[in-house]
Amino acid sequence: MEDFKRMAIFAAVVECGSMSAAARLLDMTPSAVSQHMRQLEQAAGLTLLHRSTRQLTLTDAGQRFYTQCATMCEAAARARAELAAERQQPSGELRLSAPAGFTTHAVPALGAWLAQHPSLRLRLLMDDAPIDLIQARVDLALRFGNLPDSSWVARRLGRSPTILCAAPQWLQAHGQLPGHPRDLMQLPWLDLSRGESAQIDMHWRRPQTAEEFQLQVLPRMTSNHRAAVQQFCEAGLGLALLSAHDVTGSLKQGRLVRLLPDWDMGTIDIWAVTPQRNALPAKVRQAIEVLRDYFVRLDGMQAEGAQAL
Repeated sequence: MEDFKRMAIFAAVVECGSMSAAARLLDMTPSAVSQHMRQLEQAAGLTLLHRSTRQLTLTDAGQRFYTQCATMCEAAARARAELAAERQQPSGELRLSAPAGFTTHAVPALGAWLAQHPSLRLRLLMDDAPIDLIQARVDLALRFGNLPDSSWVARRLGRSPTILCAAPQWLQAHGQLPGHPRDLMQLPWLDLSRGESAQIDMHWRRPQTAEEFQLQVLPRMTSNHRAAVQQFCEAGLGLALLSAHDVTGSLKQGRLVRLLPDWDMGTIDIWAVTPQRNALPAKVRQAIEVLRDYFVRLDGMQAEGAQAL
């Protein structure tokens, strides 16, 4: 590495025409520049510069050596420019990890932004199982719910209320709407679960009266895929706690009905997770803002400002 530094100093001396001018350019002392030149020539065993009181001239070996040093400096300048461009404009490949339930949101959230930047490529990794961002070389990950402790950096994009849903045909077969969480204990449940324990433990609160209720049920069906739970619910196979931003369309179109709307059933946070906090390239910074703007406008969401854990 010291040789590279001396090669860069040598190129600056040649281009500036004197060691003192090169020293000013490099923010060094003239004696330090002169010492580097002597060490460079000693290591090479050749004279590279003829020195006089008025000027410096290159030897034949020095001329050939300067050509290679200048090429090295130009390559370094291009590398720095590439990094600067990466900071300013989205380019290259963005590796984005997201749960499979994000499938229906991917195009409306990212499509227009991707079209605006033809030099940007998107690799979308859809998987409900959390993956190691470093090992998978992921630039940005979407995470839903509570996050485990880690060295990664999380920025909250929004918060979605959890609501109790059932299909109209299930309600017709059941005969009456439940009026209290206690009425739900013997009913068929559908649940999102990634663990081995199938039991659902729920804590609900009625804000108007501050009444609280604990509910434990054994679901009839579980899946690690959020969309699968919603599809079973829409098919009339049971009750499910679903995120408001996922079911707004189904509620409007009558495929689902909301139950116990006066009870608070919690919320689910949506996070943008990156392996590091600082020096994010433009493609990651802009993707976070694009996703935040999308979730702010999305029906059923309670928008949140950025928050780092």
